[in-house]
Amino acid sequence: MSGEVPGRRGGTAPTGRLGRMLRGPRPEAVPVLAGRACALVGLLDIAAGVFPRFRHSRMHALAEVLPGALGPFAAALSLSAGVLLLLLAHGLKRGKRRAWRAAVALLPAGAVAQFSYRHSVVGVLLSLALLAPLLRHRDQFDALPDPRSRWRALANFVLMSAGSLLLGLLVVSVHGDRMVGDPSMADRIAHVIYGLFGFEGPVAYRGSTSWTVAFSLGALGLLTAVTTVYLAFRPEHPAARLTGEDEARLRALLERHGGRDSLGHFALRRDKAVVFSPSGKAAVTYRVVSGVMLASGDPIGDVEAWPGAIERFMDEARAHSWTPAVMGCSETGGEVWTRETGLDALELGDEAVVDVGDFSLAGRAMRNVRQMVKRIERAGYETRVRRVRDLGDAELERIRRAADDWRGTDTERGFSMALGRVGDPADGDCLIATAHKQDDRPGPYGDLKAILHFVPWGPDGASLDLMRRDRSADPGMNELLIVAALQAAPKLGIERVSLNFAMFRAALARGEKIGAGPVLRAWRGLLVFLSRWFQIESLYKFNTKFRPRWEPRFVVYRASADLPRIGIAALQAEGFVNLALPLPRFLRRRRPEDRRPCTHTPAPAPEHSVRAA
Repeated sequence: MSGEVPGRRGGTAPTGRLGRMLRGPRPEAVPVLAGRACALVGLLDIAAGVFPRFRHSRMHALAEVLPGALGPFAAALSLSAGVLLLLLAHGLKRGKRRAWRAAVALLPAGAVAQFSYRHSVVGVLLSLALLAPLLRHRDQFDALPDPRSRWRALANFVLMSAGSLLLGLLVVSVHGDRMVGDPSMADRIAHVIYGLFGFEGPVAYRGSTSWTVAFSLGALGLLTAVTTVYLAFRPEHPAARLTGEDEARLRALLERHGGRDSLGHFALRRDKAVVFSPSGKAAVTYRVVSGVMLASGDPIGDVEAWPGAIERFMDEARAHSWTPAVMGCSETGGEVWTRETGLDALELGDEAVVDVGDFSLAGRAMRNVRQMVKRIERAGYETRVRRVRDLGDAELERIRRAADDWRGTDTERGFSMALGRVGDPADGDCLIATAHKQDDRPGPYGDLKAILHFVPWGPDGASLDLMRRDRSADPGMNELLIVAALQAAPKLGIERVSLNFAMFRAALARGEKIGAGPVLRAWRGLLVFLSRWFQIESLYKFNTKFRPRWEPRFVVYRASADLPRIGIAALQAEGFVNLALPLPRFLRRRRPEDRRPCTHTPAPAPEHSVRAA
């Protein structure tokens, strides 16, 4: 017996490599394969529209008598279809329904154009070969649209204009043998720009080539205009935000279960969305960044209800074809995520937690911190540690403005371990530690010199949110305020304080010890090098001063191939990378909840460090 096994109806079914080829790809793999094939066909369509047709093709005699053999129209159609197919390739990979509909319409058009202008049988067969599995597996392309804004039209206009200019320059130049004279590069660029707007340029051609070039340039210009207008006027699908009802439900869960995770209160960021378990006893908050559905910390609520919230999270990711990921979950959270979803986990770093009862400035290990604090106190600084609800409105407003002014970067940072606001009336349990010094010439914020903001961690804990200081203040403000907060904690009923998150802390610690192997030393060297731009080593060394215990944090992901994409999305969410085109300030619409300054970002130096995954 070889090559066949009994089929379902008493017949036979092929097995082995031949059987796999006859069955075709797995349905779930079709979107990725279709996206890659769509990009290839798009490139072929562009090449067919750009380069002159083969005059001695075997199919030339037949193609010349077809109605679609009008060269200029076919070239423009092939070029337009190719550009659109390239734009649709990513949507097909993600199983987007609208991308599937557009591709099904464009593939036959591109095939006709290729056959008419280039007489390319290969291009036609490839287009039809891609069309067949798209139609057969159309049920695999059911993903819902992503959150989007009309301002993507601006990005499309810039990118399409640049691409059309380069592609148009190629169209003009490949017909060099039919040019009249020898036009300069400036003339060719001018011809492209005129052609994109539908006007005759300074470059002349012999025969019908001028019509082919004109139609191709006009098609590129029209394509740029049409896609920009479509993106500008299509209905918006704005990113989901935390509603007042959602926030109230989350606060109720935190009231009962907030002591489990130090990052729980950061789920109340109002630029996150949320999914609840069917019972309503657990929730997962997230933000969608570049197609990655990024959750942070552990699920909120009862651990027994976590699987229900996680299932809802994964259902939402599948419905939109988003890549699921979790940043900074605890070991318990990582175990539940991997068990319930089949995802994998990777240690990301460690969180520094100080037990208030064990903290003391005494001893040789605390000598440097002790001396720094004493020196600053002798310089005339004093500290105050209070709940937000105990501050007056005027002082709160001054602290908000100071924190915003002292941010140190133009871009707001923070997502997984930052609240994004200071002094909200709903956050009355938050702590604010401030440093003050009377000067002969007080600044715009009076005697205020530095600020630390902590969010609640259950009834008996606090979690560091932001650290800001006046650049003219003496070094060591953050050390001073952390010590002040730890010393004031018992009076406020706080038994544990979570400080900054140290990324790859274990590798840094082990790599500097005697006996570390070459691989570990090389990895540590790379982390030290990256610390020039990201606070990796500086945060680790800063946290170590307070003799904390280290709690590991993990990233949860679907496949190793997703890690680079998740990493870029996390950097975007945290504010370290900005891939979007910013709007002019006067055009930005402000939501009511955004009218308070969002002050959760560090400055580059350790004195301004902030917990960030």
